[in-house]
Amino acid sequence: MDKIKCIAIDDEPFALEMISEDIQRIDFLDFVGAYPHPDGARESIQEGEVDLIFLDIQMPTVTGIQFLKSLDTYPMIILTTAYEQYAMDGFELDVVDYLLKPIPFSRFKQAAERARNLFNLKRLQVETGPVSYLSVNTQYQKVRIAHDQILYIEGMKDYVKIYVKGQSSPILTRMNLKKMESELSSSRFCRVHNSFIVSLDKITSSLRSKLFVGSTEIPVGEKFADHFRERYEC
Repeated sequence: MDKIKCIAIDDEPFALEMISEDIQRIDFLDFVGAYPHPDGARESIQEGEVDLIFLDIQMPTVTGIQFLKSLDTYPMIILTTAYEQYAMDGFELDVVDYLLKPIPFSRFKQAAERARNLFNLKRLQVETGPVSYLSVNTQYQKVRIAHDQILYIEGMKDYVKIYVKGQSSPILTRMNLKKMESELSSSRFCRVHNSFIVSLDKITSSLRSKLFVGSTEIPVGEKFADHFRERYEC
């Protein structure tokens, strides 16, 4: 798999060093440069040599937000900042994620995995044409999830957890399971329980009262069992 070419932009030397080191700890990221000022990275960005930027917001002379708005186009962006008040700006600019300093590595890796999912989706669209996807709001941003990457979905009252292939943590979004079901392709997904929707082609085995997606056991509710069996066995 192609690696994601990354740069880091931050005016604080220590923060720039930490982010650069974290990038190099993740095997699907390719660290190609660190910049204390965004103008130093402008040429590489405009020439399409960068897939992902870890971008600080509060910098002297120009903020990260101002820098993005000065570009005609830009690659995937993960904003890094010590200030929460810029989250809405990030949402409007369609960034991949918004990280608050100091950034735990687990949270950093989660953001990188989101970028990888988006990177793979875009590459698949180039190779095979338009891909069906689910669009949800999570953590002040809109995320696109390719239908064929979804393993299963778990409902939790007014929230759902979307479990995605290759991602260690689920994507949490505010939506009930009934609404989520209406957003999904009925040929690909099936409601099997009051709390679960599964991707039919991700099921590895099933019994009357339960099924497995890999090693994960998912209950099959009695009122859903007949419909699920018809769908799964057809």
